[in-house]
Amino acid sequence: MTRIDLTTTAAEAAAAQVAEVLTHPGAVVLVPTETVYGLVARFDDAAAIRKIFQLKNRPEAKRLGWFIGDWRRLTAYGVVLDGLPERLAAGFTPGALTIIAPCRDGGTQGFRVPDHPLLTALLRRVGEPLAQTSANASGMPDVLSCDAALEQLRGEVDCAVDGGGLPPGACGSTVVDACGDRVRILRRGAVDLQNLS
Repeated sequence: MTRIDLTTTAAEAAAAQVAEVLTHPGAVVLVPTETVYGLVARFDDAAAIRKIFQLKNRPEAKRLGWFIGDWRRLTAYGVVLDGLPERLAAGFTPGALTIIAPCRDGGTQGFRVPDHPLLTALLRRVGEPLAQTSANASGMPDVLSCDAALEQLRGEVDCAVDGGGLPPGACGSTVVDACGDRVRILRRGAVDLQNLS
């Protein structure tokens, strides 16, 4: 496992290293975010996505969300942004809001535009969405340090980026279902729900 210390490595340099790791099939990377520590992989790497489920002991019925640098590009991946998803994305991104939007194939896809220098640089380099989820084991509290995440995971990631400890009380993103005419809050998190409309 490669380990990168983000406290001594510039975000751009760290992003270059992580992007290289993600070129290898099945690669999963542990990263800090502006909310909690998370796991990322290429969205189209089936082996890596299976590995994320194994590392977290996550039920396979729970789909992974995506990180994306520019939400407007989601239409190229079959996500329907018209209406509520577009309004929420325009008003609350980048930041800690995960928006679940309908897809042209009849399914749904959650997405978030992160507001963290490492992830911003990484998404710019990769040029495609990254499958992502929090790095805690399924059913366990969010993890706020690299070491805490590594202790909970069932197996080894290919690369771990240590961004130091996150503030006590940090929490995951707010998750909303934007597939209908009204916002449905699925998980309370870092975004102030009173401002959602």
